[in-house]
Amino acid sequence: MKQVESLAVIAHKNVSTIIEDVFEHTDKQNAVVVYDTNSSLSSILYSAYKEALPQATFIDFDATESEVILETLTALKESDFVALIQSTNFRLNAFRIRVELFKHKIKVIEHPHLSRMSEDEIPAYIDSLLYDKEYYRGVGYALKEKIDNAKSAVIQSDGEFLYYDSAFESTKLNIGDYSLMANVGGQFPIGEVFTEAKDLEALHGRVKISVFSNTTYRTNKPDTSAILIIEKGKVIATENTTPAFDEVLNLIREGEGCIQVRELGFGLNRAFSKTRIVSDTGTYERMCGVHLSLGRKHGMYAKPDIKRGEGKFHVDVFVDITTVKLDDETVFENEAWVV
Repeated sequence: MKQVESLAVIAHKNVSTIIEDVFEHTDKQNAVVVYDTNSSLSSILYSAYKEALPQATFIDFDATESEVILETLTALKESDFVALIQSTNFRLNAFRIRVELFKHKIKVIEHPHLSRMSEDEIPAYIDSLLYDKEYYRGVGYALKEKIDNAKSAVIQSDGEFLYYDSAFESTKLNIGDYSLMANVGGQFPIGEVFTEAKDLEALHGRVKISVFSNTTYRTNKPDTSAILIIEKGKVIATENTTPAFDEVLNLIREGEGCIQVRELGFGLNRAFSKTRIVSDTGTYERMCGVHLSLGRKHGMYAKPDIKRGEGKFHVDVFVDITTVKLDDETVFENEAWVV
């Protein structure tokens, strides 16, 4: 019971900081929290939001008719705030909640797939909601500037080297600063700077993968890191893979004819690491380190030889990271960003 109480205190503090520092929500604006209590984590977050937003309207998704939920959400005005606390992922027929709310300039925070986190993983998830404004915005913008001006990069993973002999696409930020963005909000936890090579074929070398996303969108950490051997931006061979990883690789190869490497993601969230892992890939994607995507699908960047919508797969794999260099400057070492 003591641990639950301490988690509740931490969750309330972290949620309150997000509401204030990220969403800049005040009592002058309306707030609606749609929740379920189908998992331990959703129940903890529900209590945290209840304490942080005592004036908000709270809707139990499972106990409320869809029409009532829609009526409440569609009555909101620009700059109002909605939180979605979901053990799985809420569906309201054709109404895509976040998309439709964004159209009306409503702020939205989503906590999806909470039931994927085991009881042992709950403390890591709660910790990941800590919003350190100075850290995220300081490191985030510094990394963006360096990536956008870099002509090359080297990713070292426990003695293996992956080389980017290319400049990079303009980086995208997920650091809790929406001042220059059309929409305010998205999926939490946050903490990521991502890009990809302008020339996908300029990627070559070897990289160790310590964690990968399996076919159920859950993380899988083998006892031994796998090695991907990459030439001209494609995986041409592997070492030390497991049957589960081979299943993922074969699905991509069969569906697309090759295994293209696209996204280069720099995660900033210090609650997650190579050893502190949660089961939901979309959550763990923010881990402090580097992840890549396998497959031709990456809608954030257009490439002349890949038609939009052509790619079928975007599978995140997480590097057994040692250091990252942009040109000749080390920007990651000793499990931390050094910019």
